[in-house]
Amino acid sequence: MSKPTAGWERVGGRFYRKIKLYDAIFDQDLELENHIIAGAPCAGAIGVLYLILPAQVKLMSLPALYRDQEKIHTYQASRTSKSSIEVYSCAGQLIRHIKWDKGSIRGLGWSEDEKLLVVTEDGTVRCHYDLQGDFSQFSLGNGAEKHGVKECRFWAYGFVALLSNNHLVAVSNYNEPRPKLLAIPPTGSVHSWTVIPPGYTLSRSVEVLLAIGQTIYVVDATEAEDRVLPNGPFKHISVSPNGLYVTLYTEDGRVWVITSDFQNKIGEYESKTKTVPKDVQWCGNDSVLLAWEDEVHMIGTDGGVLKYYYDGWVHLLADVDGVRLMTNDVCEFLQKVPDPTENIFRLGSTSPASVLLDAVDQLEKKSPKADENIQLIRPNLPDAVAACVEAAGQEYGSQWQKQLLKAASFGKSVLDLYSSDDFVEMCEKLRVLNAVRDYKIGLPLTYDQYERLGPEKLIQRLINRREYLLAIRLSDFLHLPTNKIYVHWASQKVRNSTADEDDICNIVVSRLASKRGISFELIARVAHDEGRSHLATELLNHESRAGKQVPLLLSMSEDELALDKAIASGDTDLVFFVLLQLKKTLPLASFFRLLTNRPLATALVESSARAQDQSLLKDLYYQDDRRLDGANLLFSEALAQSAPQTKVDKLKLASKLLADSTRDPSLSLTHRSIQEAQQLIRVQTSLDNDLPSDSAFRYTGLSLNRTIYQLILHSQSKRAHKLGLDFHVSPNIYDWIRLRALVAARNWNELEDIAQKNKKSAIGWEPYFNEIFGAGNTKLAGNTFVVKCTNLTARERADMWVKCGMVTRAGDELIRSKDLEGLENLKKKAGAGGSAEIDRMIAGLKTKR
Repeated sequence: MSKPTAGWERVGGRFYRKIKLYDAIFDQDLELENHIIAGAPCAGAIGVLYLILPAQVKLMSLPALYRDQEKIHTYQASRTSKSSIEVYSCAGQLIRHIKWDKGSIRGLGWSEDEKLLVVTEDGTVRCHYDLQGDFSQFSLGNGAEKHGVKECRFWAYGFVALLSNNHLVAVSNYNEPRPKLLAIPPTGSVHSWTVIPPGYTLSRSVEVLLAIGQTIYVVDATEAEDRVLPNGPFKHISVSPNGLYVTLYTEDGRVWVITSDFQNKIGEYESKTKTVPKDVQWCGNDSVLLAWEDEVHMIGTDGGVLKYYYDGWVHLLADVDGVRLMTNDVCEFLQKVPDPTENIFRLGSTSPASVLLDAVDQLEKKSPKADENIQLIRPNLPDAVAACVEAAGQEYGSQWQKQLLKAASFGKSVLDLYSSDDFVEMCEKLRVLNAVRDYKIGLPLTYDQYERLGPEKLIQRLINRREYLLAIRLSDFLHLPTNKIYVHWASQKVRNSTADEDDICNIVVSRLASKRGISFELIARVAHDEGRSHLATELLNHESRAGKQVPLLLSMSEDELALDKAIASGDTDLVFFVLLQLKKTLPLASFFRLLTNRPLATALVESSARAQDQSLLKDLYYQDDRRLDGANLLFSEALAQSAPQTKVDKLKLASKLLADSTRDPSLSLTHRSIQEAQQLIRVQTSLDNDLPSDSAFRYTGLSLNRTIYQLILHSQSKRAHKLGLDFHVSPNIYDWIRLRALVAARNWNELEDIAQKNKKSAIGWEPYFNEIFGAGNTKLAGNTFVVKCTNLTARERADMWVKCGMVTRAGDELIRSKDLEGLENLKKKAGAGGSAEIDRMIAGLKTKR
């Protein structure tokens, strides 16, 4: 077992290590120098853009990615003459081949969540949101199509496109792309440029560093500021991962390291070469890499230098905590040695963790020195255990992982009190990391990258690579849901299988029916997108949530099935949603046919149309031959009209609708009522024309009872009486209307005439007394109408006399009925002036007895 320090190199005051991840990466015939290579963050996939043309044809490559602007390429018969993009794992496993014929590519990059971004010269952007070829597309606009995209720079969540007129277009969010034009920089040739992501700027918006002329311009959304730097032009600009430092490469071969605010110079290096490096990248936040064709220089911020040499062309793929070095033969990872690892393995280290590691080695040799070492570091043993656990996470080799964990286990076994949570958690994480680092998977994550990425995103990367078995096992191990994995597997099965649709459905359902949280709707949607409508319908039958079934069924034009599913769910909101969608898309006749034999849907349409669309309600009634409902609707519309003729026209339509159905008693009654309403409107129109009245008052629009009331109120009793006879108003109703109208008009004479000319009243005489008494005319009420209430008892009439203030007449009423008890009660109600008369009446009545 080789020492971990075997690959360490010192640059200035820091140690760096180069870890060999995989070998035999690409085919030896592949001219890596003739391709654009972009790596996803956190040891993600590698995108390789092929630009292979026949011999003797010059290819214009992207300036920022190639040392020379023009190259002549060797003809390869096995390669197509068209551009293509191939996606590889870090181990060289081909994940996806993407044919490209959509125009010249000017930008190739990755997002934090491993989305592949491809930007064409006309400003079209394709976002491949998985590694299976699916993509969304948008356009940069802002003059990109007119002037053309020249280059692009990407960060975790966005990118900036440089147009040929030096304008800059920024996209800050791939999920909701809103291209925005930044401040206009000066004209002139751009020697190099880069971006500072929004998370590392004071303005919290992206900043662009442009090397134009002899200086650097900082461009944001509002201004382009000249930093007035000497010694330009600058051929390369690179920003550290934390956004604090900037590397500048001058034309004369000097490397400057300055702060990103351009205030302080950190270091300077003389490369002593006239050849400009093809790439400049930061290795973490502590050193800079310069890459030529087969040579890499590492420069520390304090001026230290380390050189690496390769047999072929090398590409630098910067990551959050180091740099991946890619050649045809090997994939290596260069990073600063983590502090816990350095403290333990550094030559001559006497740290407690280093002593603890030596103690476990002595324990394996059964040497008593193991106990001596433990006693030596006993006060610092908890820190030593924690350091060994942390260092184990930083190691790639499983042997040293085990040795460090064994040391930690030995140390914690000596401690009386120690929480093993960190130890157990690190063991779990290392099992995950070792599983995905295998060359068959090709995800060489470091511990820090895994912490940044998180288990959920790691599982998603495995899903995108179709590593379903490993994804399921890791999800179970980490106690994460697996439903997304099964859905993705089923979706790919639907996309790629050539079997019969029923067989595919049976396979998917048999595998997933017992799994929890499976959304068959997502699988069915994929089937629909692939043109397999029958399969989509069959899969939807296994979806338990109607709210998921219905929208997809509607998009598949399965209107009747969607409506039935919504009704079966019992969710009226869902039914109403379906009805609204169907009304928008179907002809009216087809829409009404769907409502047949579906009473719930019909009731919802009827209630909604009654409030919002009465023309639809009329059509519904006509379609269903509901004559009575249609006539009632026309009748209500007629009542709402203000013009008499319009009212009559509406009523005629309603009457015509019922004319052929008069055999039905209910329809016959409605038909007669509508005809009477027409007759009433004609009478009211005649009254408005014949009778002088206030200009604001009109008979038209009043009910029959109200019309009679108003006629009596305006001294048109004869017309009112005739109207009552014509419309067969019952005597009871007519008398009530006449009584209240005469009382309201204070027409006491006519009321007195009615009492004198009529012995009986259809409503009796008590209502006359109550209405007149309520109006304040006690004299008329008492003198005229009390005596006519012969149907009442003497005591009730006496109470009426008392209400009118006629106590004596009340007493006379009681004497006639010989009601001694009533007189006694009357005495209590009488005042001082009437009590003597009541006493006399009581005495007289007693004498007669």
